[in-house]
Amino acid sequence: MSFSLFEACRKRKRWPKVFRFHSFADPGCPISPNGPFRDNIRLFLQECGELEDFQIQGMPLWTTFLIHEKSNSMTPLYTIEEDVYHSTHPFCDHCRCAGWSGHFVSKRRYHFIIAADNKPLNEGSLDNQSHLLHGMIHCNGYGHLLCVNGIEGGSKFLSGREIMDLWDRICTILRTRKIAVEDTSKKRSMDLRLLHGVAYGHSWLGRWGYRFSRGSFGVTEHNYNAAIELLSSLELDEIVQYFGNTMCHKEIKQIIRHYRDMSETQLITIKDLLRFMLTVKSRTPPAPKRLIVNVTTPPPSTFCPKNSTRFAMPSKQSLLKEKSVRYKKFSSAVANMDSRWPARRLEYAAQVIVDALKENKANSSCSGGMTRQDVRDAARLHIGDTGLLDYVLKSLNNMIVGNCVVRRMVNPTTRILEYNIHELGNGSKSPQLHPGLQVFNFKEPPAESEPVPGIDVYSDVAYLYKNVLLGYPDSEQADLAVQTILDSRHFVKEWTLIDEIEQVLTFICRLIPNFVDDKRELNKEVSPGEIVMVPLHATVRDLKQAAEIALRDTYCIAERIMVIEIAELAGISDEEVLFGVVQSGVDLCVRGIGLDLNTPLKYQGGSDNWKVRCECGAQDDDGERMVACDICGVWQHTRCCGIDDSETVPPLFVCSGCCDSLVPPRVDSAFSSNNSMDCADDFLISTEPNSFLEFGYGY
Repeated sequence: MSFSLFEACRKRKRWPKVFRFHSFADPGCPISPNGPFRDNIRLFLQECGELEDFQIQGMPLWTTFLIHEKSNSMTPLYTIEEDVYHSTHPFCDHCRCAGWSGHFVSKRRYHFIIAADNKPLNEGSLDNQSHLLHGMIHCNGYGHLLCVNGIEGGSKFLSGREIMDLWDRICTILRTRKIAVEDTSKKRSMDLRLLHGVAYGHSWLGRWGYRFSRGSFGVTEHNYNAAIELLSSLELDEIVQYFGNTMCHKEIKQIIRHYRDMSETQLITIKDLLRFMLTVKSRTPPAPKRLIVNVTTPPPSTFCPKNSTRFAMPSKQSLLKEKSVRYKKFSSAVANMDSRWPARRLEYAAQVIVDALKENKANSSCSGGMTRQDVRDAARLHIGDTGLLDYVLKSLNNMIVGNCVVRRMVNPTTRILEYNIHELGNGSKSPQLHPGLQVFNFKEPPAESEPVPGIDVYSDVAYLYKNVLLGYPDSEQADLAVQTILDSRHFVKEWTLIDEIEQVLTFICRLIPNFVDDKRELNKEVSPGEIVMVPLHATVRDLKQAAEIALRDTYCIAERIMVIEIAELAGISDEEVLFGVVQSGVDLCVRGIGLDLNTPLKYQGGSDNWKVRCECGAQDDDGERMVACDICGVWQHTRCCGIDDSETVPPLFVCSGCCDSLVPPRVDSAFSSNNSMDCADDFLISTEPNSFLEFGYGY
């Protein structure tokens, strides 16, 4: 969101405070706070923000004006203070997914927003995902980066890198403690956590210090690092060799050769290649002048939008220059494929894809094709094996399936790979089968699907991403490594405690239950301690009072707490001076009385005592889709239970453990001789007429 300085100020009674975008929140610009976040944010709003005369959902709003030096335009940074006592969502779902469900509920949250339009914030702004920046920080210094959208996400002036630089400087100057993020960032449909993970060893956010926090589906940091290492070490010569029998061998070989010739250093692995390609500035591709030929030409009155593939009949002269393209029957090509799937499964998957293309063609107002992702999503409604679909989609080019020809080409406008079909026998002349070859001849221009290396670097990167990283031939290890990285979306950055202020002692005071509270419901993991600062001459009593003030100001459960003991200073008189007794910067455990254990605003995870125990190893909510067993009540991932994301959860679900307990033992010899069988085989238990309990694979 950017507009002129005059437009920003003409409706205000006085000239607002204006700061430079690229230097704002640098050390000393415009403030140099030295306290904990809960105090620094108040100073920030007082010195850097202007309180607006309207509120968002009853919450106060401050505006900080930042001027972009290059465009000379104004970008307002909004800060909203949310009081959880008056919030419609007092618990933080982001904390639960980040593994912080055991943290005490903080009294206040601060939202930092740069909107994507010129309109002021409205009542639904906190739930809007189109902001250029939306970060939220609890008053205890723990927060979440909710969204970042740069030039490709809706801004003409700000890039994602500039926005992240600003956010990182704000977090640093305010002395936040930890910022978690669920990284789903993409560029040209490529997941950056996979692309940058292979190229740089970390996600795109790793540039600013965000590191692996926790993985979904039981992925550990060791698994994540091993997956990064495996994919990064793939050698280019081996890639060319492995893709020798595939349809994209020529293109991959040309891309690798082009950038090897361009690089001044030797490129050995895919990591070296991708890192070099991401540093090369892309040149604007020239406007495509070649015609794309389709046998069935749409009527002249048919309107095709700009983002769809256009079809035109070639002139007689151009037909003479076209080369003959051979079309094979897919059923014949299957016999020569070295695949782990049987031929009937491959042919069935191809027919499902053709049916999806037919349906799209029937519902479309023009002859536009479908992108690979759209075709894949449509086919997944009928086939859950994504590996099978990827293998067939990679093979479907210039193939005849049934009475249709399937072709793959690049849309000259969007430069995205699209699939098209031509139905034979609908008033058009069918291609003739060559004797003994099972090959068809059509006239069409050079294949648009073949990339020209160097014209658009990101198109080359996308080609390698889709065909090498996502489609490495017959390699379960590579497929597992890719899935491991894609299942690792939770990253976190931690700022270390700065203990360099003269004449001040700094401690982290962690609230632990006393003997009475320990017998009640205060049994979760210890919440993060609060940063407490006292003068150099402070006594033990002064530290207790400062810890009381900090805890009361931060957590709902500690609003009336009285600190009675500091475990590390037990036996030391309250009048004793701290200096020389305890070292500054250490963690201290404090006990108190007066905790409000009856408040519902206790833990960020809420009051639900639901359990997660999935076969993948997950023991806590990781933000993925889950289903609860109707017998034991334990939650598991739907994916691990064999329920595809596109499928609805069955009305009755029984986990495998409860399934085993419900199965009556068999006494026949056939069963006893095959102890490896489990209740994954479909069967029915009949309890009364027209009443049965059904168990399926993975239940």
